Amino acid sequence: MSTATTASVSTHILDTSIGRPAEGVAISLAARQGSDAEWVALGGSATDADGRCKDLPALPEGTTHVRLDFAVETYFTRSIKTVKQAEAQQDAPRVRDSGAFFPEVAITFAVVPGEHYHVPLLLNPFGYSVYRGS
Repeated sequence: MSTATTASVSTHILDTSIGRPAEGVAISLAARQGSDAEWVALGGSATDADGRCKDLPALPEGTTHVRLDFAVETYFTRSIKTVKQAEAQQDAPRVRDSGAFFPEVAITFAVVPGEHYHVPLLLNPFGYSVYRGS
């Protein structure tokens, strides 16, 4: 697959409530060819100790839109200590039973062939932010 005819995607997650990478977050990748097309699941991976997901599947030729789904509920449920630290540091409502206010984060973005898209997720139990990185 030529890099001139397809885009590529990478991501990483920083848990801003503790200032550390979020390890072990499952991420799935889907793509479509056109805004009216059906989503096609391409596979997934999980973040490493550095919060990076280095082995996401390649995008098929003709991809115009990409969706990254981050399974953050499991991460925060596993990281109850993290949640308690975050609660102690801010005047925020107590976390619901799930361990996070947002149980999942789905990010959809447009791509063009030949470009690389690095999409970092800044995460905490009560919110998140994403941006196109480099």
